[in-house]
Amino acid sequence: MKKWMLIFVVLLLLTLPLTACNQNELQKIRLAEVTHSIFYAPLYVALSKGFFKEEGLDVELTTTAGGDKTMTALLSDGADVALVGSETSIYVHAQGSKDPAINFAQLTQTDGTFLVSREKAEQFEWDQLKDSTFLGQRKGGMPQMVGEFVLKNNGIDPHEDLNLIQNIDFANVANAFASGTGDYVQLFEPTASIFEKEGRGHIVASFGSESGRVPYTTFMAKESYLDKNQDTVKKFTKAIYKAQQWVEENNAKDIATSILEQFPDTDPEIVETVIDRYKQQESFASDPILDEEEWNNLQDIMEEAGELPERIDHSSLVNTSIAEEVSSK
Repeated sequence: MKKWMLIFVVLLLLTLPLTACNQNELQKIRLAEVTHSIFYAPLYVALSKGFFKEEGLDVELTTTAGGDKTMTALLSDGADVALVGSETSIYVHAQGSKDPAINFAQLTQTDGTFLVSREKAEQFEWDQLKDSTFLGQRKGGMPQMVGEFVLKNNGIDPHEDLNLIQNIDFANVANAFASGTGDYVQLFEPTASIFEKEGRGHIVASFGSESGRVPYTTFMAKESYLDKNQDTVKKFTKAIYKAQQWVEENNAKDIATSILEQFPDTDPEIVETVIDRYKQQESFASDPILDEEEWNNLQDIMEEAGELPERIDHSSLVNTSIAEEVSSK
């Protein structure tokens, strides 16, 4: 009897470490981001500060370079979660998807582009754009739609009052401007700040400040994934909320220092400048809740650009229950 008891105790001691390992094993989430940008600073803070790991998650981040590719990755199960513009969920819904992409957490709440002028303007007025050559963004994408929305709000018809160029790939817009094409260009950071530092252009206006609150980039997952992985998505959203609060409470320099490993080829001063600019115009959402007003503003912008397939109720493609729960604690 004592012999069997001894064997039992030995087996128990051998299995305890294995049980502990299983309990400590991180759950993987495959996250596809539409581009790698300082604009997504809170996400990188969640990674660098270990907020995902605190929730028992191992986030595998992949840059999929473009809205179409990002949604393809999500819908084909190449990714569990996508970080992309909310407009893509509307496009997918319009195609009759039986497993729609649901927005469950918001990361940025304004446009992230800036108007850069080749010539320095002592006092910028939007009327100065009339009859100029303007390098815009890809038709149908949020930067282009927000850009046109802002221009129209300032009395400029982008297709009548400008020589509008939209046939240049996103990756080559900055190079085209640097090579001498255009009087004005719509640029993301850090390119806008780099151009200003190098004297290639001058930031004269912010499209984010002009367009109002909009769910510019959100985390989304297929409805079926959300249904089966509620607890996992809740942990993911909780980590994002921790990062959003950390960004809210810390200065640009500390935020920049925390995410520098994500941008090893970018001047640390530029990273800090960009973060400071985005913080000042409140581009980083302070919580993950995508509210109905923002959703409707998005659709107004899409409608104005002629890119809205149909108006979709907030409740159809947005799930705020998880974001509201983690934000209330």
